[in-house]
Amino acid sequence: MSIVPNPPEKRDFAFRLDLHSGVPVYRQIIDQVLGGMAAGILATGHQLPTVRQVAVDLAINPNTVVRAYRELEIRGVLETHQGSGTFVSQLKVQRDEVERQRQLAQLVGEFVSRAGAAGFTIEELQEQLRDRSNDLAKKRR
Repeated sequence: MSIVPNPPEKRDFAFRLDLHSGVPVYRQIIDQVLGGMAAGILATGHQLPTVRQVAVDLAINPNTVVRAYRELEIRGVLETHQGSGTFVSQLKVQRDEVERQRQLAQLVGEFVSRAGAAGFTIEELQEQLRDRSNDLAKKRR
């Protein structure tokens, strides 16, 4: 399988860390690659930053980046070509239900933690979510 280098119209992809989320750094990298693909920011053939570049940019151990990239390679999401870099493969990512629920639980946990740190209760969050859901339902009508 041959991968074409970055199309010129694609913007660069950069990783961000949330050190307060409780999510391991390698997992955040994996989630961001998968999220970038789902959002269309990362497409087949898109070249990711090098392991060294990600490690320097995020001030983390290069082995952490290697672990994330390797797991994505095992899943068939990324391909590494010696001497030319790491690219998004042609595989369409389909998360299974367990992975989907794990990610949802992670997002909810982060949301509740941040809201709690800002002084909000779970009841207040639930009320806001209900209001938001009702607003969306009205717009669909």
